[in-house]
Amino acid sequence: MIAFVKGTVVEALPHEAVVDVNGVGYAVLIPLSTFDRLPQVGAEVKLLTHHHVTEREETLFGFGSADERDLFRLLIDRVSGIGPKMALAVLSGMPVAAFKECVIQNDVKALSRIKGLGTKTAERIVLELKDKVGVVSAWQDAQSARVAHDGPREAQSDAVLGLIALGYKQAEAQKAIQAVVKHSGTTPGATADQLIREALRMAQ
Repeated sequence: MIAFVKGTVVEALPHEAVVDVNGVGYAVLIPLSTFDRLPQVGAEVKLLTHHHVTEREETLFGFGSADERDLFRLLIDRVSGIGPKMALAVLSGMPVAAFKECVIQNDVKALSRIKGLGTKTAERIVLELKDKVGVVSAWQDAQSARVAHDGPREAQSDAVLGLIALGYKQAEAQKAIQAVVKHSGTTPGATADQLIREALRMAQ
């Protein structure tokens, strides 16, 4: 599993970047949201990745932020009928924060404006993310924590979302992060990534 690539930008196109990592060129498919933040050719970049393997091919998808990668994984793993190409279209058509707000507000009309999505798919996204995954309440909690400038709570909410993106059910993710927070070795200023790593370690 390739978690990220860090190297020199060799080529940058709206939907693909080539990154030279110690002499090996990695072709990484990216959403427009990531392309917009890519540095110029010749500069160093770090992209978080999702290594997608099927019987026919292996594809590396790259993202400029954990929020983008988490949403990509949620869509392909938790919403029926959504594959990697459509998930990239979602990220290219709308910022992550706006997408979350649309799902929270049941704004199917706004989601359906994303190129290639359509009303039925937008309805399915809202239904399955809200009812099956239960991710919306975690999004709302993270949003309220940011508004309240509550750093530890925001990190915990983001960690819950990260575990959900990795396949945890909402209740399982919340329980795992709560256990980490109560653990004597966890510092109050722990980041979401640190909380996720500790939760995965404790689950082994």
